[in-house]
Amino acid sequence: MSNIAIKRLLTAQEFNQAVELQKIYWGTDASNLVPRHVLHTICHHGGHLLGAYDGPQLVGFVMGFFGTATDPESLETPDACRAASNLLIMSKRMLVLRQYRGRNIGFKLKMAQRDIALKQGIDLVTWTVDPLLAANAHLNFRKLGAISGQFAVNYFDYSDSDSLSADRLIVHWRVKGKRAQACASGCRSGRTLQQCLDENTPIANVFRESGPAIAPGALSQLADSDSALVEIPPDIRHLAEQNPQVARRWRLHIRELMGRLIESGYVVCDFVSAVERRRRRAFYFLGRR
Repeated sequence: MSNIAIKRLLTAQEFNQAVELQKIYWGTDASNLVPRHVLHTICHHGGHLLGAYDGPQLVGFVMGFFGTATDPESLETPDACRAASNLLIMSKRMLVLRQYRGRNIGFKLKMAQRDIALKQGIDLVTWTVDPLLAANAHLNFRKLGAISGQFAVNYFDYSDSDSLSADRLIVHWRVKGKRAQACASGCRSGRTLQQCLDENTPIANVFRESGPAIAPGALSQLADSDSALVEIPPDIRHLAEQNPQVARRWRLHIRELMGRLIESGYVVCDFVSAVERRRRRAFYFLGRR
């Protein structure tokens, strides 16, 4: 297996490679692509595009640019928030070619992004994630030590037919924090699913089997517990191909459940999974603020 090199992209040729890589994942519709000239502007004005290379081949990348936690509406008031005091890095468009997944490339890209944030003196890196993508949840909350206390319905304001696919968790990664430091050094020892069950952590949604697929069941009562587990399918894309009706029910279910839990004071702070009765099960672990 060849070594994967992480490097910062700065040239027109490298930006062209990134555009072509986007087409593999998002298609050729120009409205879904970040064009070369925008990549150039971002990367030459404080932002970055980090690429994962297998020899000369670009097999993955992540983009980041300066942003602020300031509410856009507050800028219209005389007492506008100071953007500099809320400076962050907005991480966007991380992808790894399918045949290269499972090789820790996403983690290496995020660690390289963390290094940039530390050098720039920025503590917070944020991004959005589809709440039904178990592999992404494992990376974000388990391996990186990020958290999420925000759930956005139809984050991108898509049309009604596509709005469910645009629901997002807003991820916050404090790169100077103890959690991120422990993950970066390989010292973080996260809980296991069995430990959660042994501690009687309540499961907020009880699954039921529907043929070959898992379908969401009725919501359970948490009784003001300090922690909770939320189950999601281990592979929503495969489920959507095999049983789109069940996949849609999962999206509606997670929209209702995750929004309700976060609104009531829970924060996503870990992700656990295990094989149980020859079926992989995947859960968000949530704690109270």
